[in-house]
Amino acid sequence: MDKSNFLEVIAALNVFISVLLAVLTDRKLENRLFAAFLIINAIDMSGLFMHYFTDSYNLKTFKMSAYLLVMPLFYLYVNAICYFDFTLKRKHLLHLIPFIVANLILVPRLYLAEGPAKEYFFKHIWDSPEMFFYQIIAELQYLFYVVGVFMILKKYKKVYLENYTNPNTLLYRWLSQLTMILLFIHVCIIFKNTVRYTAYNDLFIWIHILAGTSFLLAACWFILKALNHPELFRRIDSTLEPAENFTENIEPENKTDDTKSFQIEQLKNFMTEKEPFLEPSLTIQELADQVKIRVRELSVLINHHINQHFFDFVNEYRIKKAMTILKDPVKKEVTVLEILYEVGFNSKSSFHTSFKKYTNQTPVAFRNS
Repeated sequence: MDKSNFLEVIAALNVFISVLLAVLTDRKLENRLFAAFLIINAIDMSGLFMHYFTDSYNLKTFKMSAYLLVMPLFYLYVNAICYFDFTLKRKHLLHLIPFIVANLILVPRLYLAEGPAKEYFFKHIWDSPEMFFYQIIAELQYLFYVVGVFMILKKYKKVYLENYTNPNTLLYRWLSQLTMILLFIHVCIIFKNTVRYTAYNDLFIWIHILAGTSFLLAACWFILKALNHPELFRRIDSTLEPAENFTENIEPENKTDDTKSFQIEQLKNFMTEKEPFLEPSLTIQELADQVKIRVRELSVLINHHINQHFFDFVNEYRIKKAMTILKDPVKKEVTVLEILYEVGFNSKSSFHTSFKKYTNQTPVAFRNS
């Protein structure tokens, strides 16, 4: 099997995985977006199926410009997997603008050209001003969307920690890692496009194979993560904002330090006496309803005056409860696994991480100390 055929096999595997992802899973929107992202990447990297259209310069060029759909699809996918209320709207058609512009600049000398003129232009397309402009658009677009993705992930992590107690930062970590892998692949593509203008044809093909293989492995890795940990792919409400965004509006209502101190004392007493933290899926909205404080006011109180994320605030009470049980002689036969569920955790790894954070010991070491 030569290098070109190997590259096409990689692309075909990408397409196969994409179809399975789109058809056989429940989360239709995000998985279809991810499947479209994989398919366009596969076709762009290999020219999959293009050898069946050897004389169609228009189709080959259109395929090449489809690369400008890759990052918009990934950006929309990240939105869909992070926010449960995300839907595609007409405004999202604006993401097509770079793709449309890139094709419009090729209309005069390629799409409308005929015969030898079209053939000559296509054979020298990488030396044309149009392709130079296309590459500038592609690089600026890529940078724009990578920054956009990291901004979404930053907000997601912050809002999640401020509003939820379930350990869902793995989604943030995995998406961040996937984005970094895509950055590595993009660097390979930039290098590949530079080598294109040299005589190192074999190096060009090997870089192409490296990028294609890396993309396939990254896609398989992420999909396997999703299949093995579906419970961690919990999404948030896109209308939620980090507490810092509305602190200035809430603060004037808490006119004195005495008011804040009273609310903090009231909250801590409620946590100790009523133990709402024993509910594994406790959210800040539910706690606000129980203590009869507006949710935004409670968010500011915890994040800015107690100086903790809601996630850490609740888990601290869970850990204190676990420490009491671990030291209770009556409960010495109760296992650590039973204790973590009893105090409100639903993840062994999250419990051990939080316990070590607060005690600098593992639960077993603490019990035996």
